[in-house]
Amino acid sequence: MATVKPLRAAPHATPAKPVAGQPPRFQRKVPTPPATPAAAPAKAPVRHGPGTTLDGGWDKRLSRGMVIPDWSIDLHGHTLASAHALLDHGLAQAIARGDRVVLLVTGKPPRPESERPHARGAIRAAIADWLGSSRHADAIAAVRGAHPRHGGAGALYIVLRRGR
Repeated sequence: MATVKPLRAAPHATPAKPVAGQPPRFQRKVPTPPATPAAAPAKAPVRHGPGTTLDGGWDKRLSRGMVIPDWSIDLHGHTLASAHALLDHGLAQAIARGDRVVLLVTGKPPRPESERPHARGAIRAAIADWLGSSRHADAIAAVRGAHPRHGGAGALYIVLRRGR
């Protein structure tokens, strides 16, 4: 260790003088001081709620109809209150069994030309709020529209997180 010498401090870089005939990109640049932590904008917290946690493979398989749902919940013919209770009960059963994909049949959404209040689609319109405020919201990885062979515009896939 007696032969080890401390490093010399590097001299400060001075601004390069323009050289005639050389484009500016070949000139030496003066190093800039690092930004202070107070000047950096604060990042918003990342939210891992329904719809934000699937990778491209899952989305591709769902959009092509290659995923077979493990469980199906049909809300046709129910009132809003009974549909909400059935959805909650069905999700509890699917989570307890360890299912990954639940097919939720809601009926088609309202037509674009229909006036408010919509004559149809009340259950479909309430699904996002129900799932977001559900006691099972942490178990839901994503909600996607169903492939035509599973109901198309009248159904949704609910992808559940893996049990750990």
